[in-house]
Amino acid sequence: MPIRVLPPEVAAKIAAGEVVERPASVVKELVENALDAGAQSLHIEAAEGGRRLIRVLDDGCGVPSDEVELAFSRYSTSKLSRAADLERIRTLGFRGEALASIAAVSQVTLITRTPDEELGTLIRLEGGEVVRREGKGHPQGTAVTVENLFYNTPARRKFLRTASTERRHISALVTRYAMAYPEVRFTLIHDGRITFQTSGRGDLREVCINAYGLDVARELLALEEGGEGPITVSGLISPPSIHRATRDHLSFFVNRRWVQSRMLAYALEEAYHTLLPSGRHPIAVVELTLASTLLDVNVHPTKREVHFRDSSAAFRAVQRRVRSTLMKKSPIPGVKPSQQVESGRWKAVRGADLGGAQQLPLTAERSEDRRGLPPLRVIGQVGEAYIIAEGPEGVYLIDQHAAHERVLYEQLRDQQGDSDLVKQGLLSAQAVELTGEQKSTLEEYAEQLAGLGFELEPFGGQTVLIRALPVPLHDSNPARLLIRVLDDLATELKPLSGEKEARLITTVCKGGAIKAGQTLSTEEMRELIHQLEQTEMPRTCPHGRPTMIHLSQTQLEREFGRR
Repeated sequence: MPIRVLPPEVAAKIAAGEVVERPASVVKELVENALDAGAQSLHIEAAEGGRRLIRVLDDGCGVPSDEVELAFSRYSTSKLSRAADLERIRTLGFRGEALASIAAVSQVTLITRTPDEELGTLIRLEGGEVVRREGKGHPQGTAVTVENLFYNTPARRKFLRTASTERRHISALVTRYAMAYPEVRFTLIHDGRITFQTSGRGDLREVCINAYGLDVARELLALEEGGEGPITVSGLISPPSIHRATRDHLSFFVNRRWVQSRMLAYALEEAYHTLLPSGRHPIAVVELTLASTLLDVNVHPTKREVHFRDSSAAFRAVQRRVRSTLMKKSPIPGVKPSQQVESGRWKAVRGADLGGAQQLPLTAERSEDRRGLPPLRVIGQVGEAYIIAEGPEGVYLIDQHAAHERVLYEQLRDQQGDSDLVKQGLLSAQAVELTGEQKSTLEEYAEQLAGLGFELEPFGGQTVLIRALPVPLHDSNPARLLIRVLDDLATELKPLSGEKEARLITTVCKGGAIKAGQTLSTEEMRELIHQLEQTEMPRTCPHGRPTMIHLSQTQLEREFGRR
């Protein structure tokens, strides 16, 4: 087949495929245009998951009448004029492809008016061709209606998901832009019903009520002010007690642009290391702000990816801000009361009394530093598993195994790689017979075990001699500890190379920690609590489970009918 130039209509459909992947792509481009136009209110409608209808109305600056047709020409934009402008982009849109791509695969009607025009302009396109243009009354701003998406590209249309799936994608997108622009009023309507709405008062936590519900939104922690060099980080994150099964609730914004970044997601989850159960993920709304010259946003046709000039600085900024906030502000989990009661600065409410989320002081931060534990007095032990202690704010139940795991984890982590590593030698070497799988696992982790303080020596066949243990584990049964660690390592998924040491320490702590069913003396309980108080993150074990729960004085009085 000879080389030939494609007809314009074919080239337009191919190009549209890069920008318009699904109905949510159309919503994204139209919402970004509206925000760039200075809109303070956006009204978004969708029918049948956006396949039949998408409409976005805004109160922005509008498009001058003599530029309306030009707005639908490919590579036409008001946001840059020369290549050098790509290095300092401050708008969401800039490629000049969106309207042309949308018009190429749908039927589009645009009505717009600028503040200095008395009459608005209506233009309709089908398959990218203008079929109607006339003057029409319209308030300041722009309304774009997109009908029958992919009507002229049936192959694309049949690959769309169900209406409910496409509806979820649209909802997720609008929710994220509402988080990035809390000062803008968003209204989303699906099939004639309002499904999402914000007030536009500029309160991110208030937007999160609509996204995650009142109970979750009021528990989110505001990130501590700061960053890494020229990068500033802000936003809200969930405490370790609130987590989800997927990463769908991680939202990142760079200069108010919603981006999808594995690097930023990894940085955030690294900050939660040992604070969440395996396979669980936090909720986060994180904004990075930096000079536009330190960023490349011209990476992908949909503009959903960005490149940082210094990606390691971006990683550190997120990881350190999130970790610092978690260490200082994470609350101790409380026992769920039978009714919601007044606690600190949060107003007591029942479901029927709410009458709108604005009754709660949602922007108020609980200011106390929650890094350490309150002074605790040991009362006793229950079920040979939990320590009961009294503090100035009520009663605390401490999981002795989880608490000891946290103590051991930080002790082993801090001594890892220390050239002056202190080991506890055994009075006599202990021989342990291993299975083939255990021996294979030992060979894989031999270097890391030695780095923690295990002194192991082959003794022929499947036998190994244990000559020394890490000092924090000197009270453990050596043979039982080694076999338990090797078995646990063998049954878990293989880690990435960078996670190997952390996984080993966590597994060793699990094997060496005090177990449920082990009776402790009062002095042993006091010493365990004292050691827990010295740790950086005393509220969770290395696997993310809570080390303690809190029953407040207020709740006790409520349960006994004193309030």
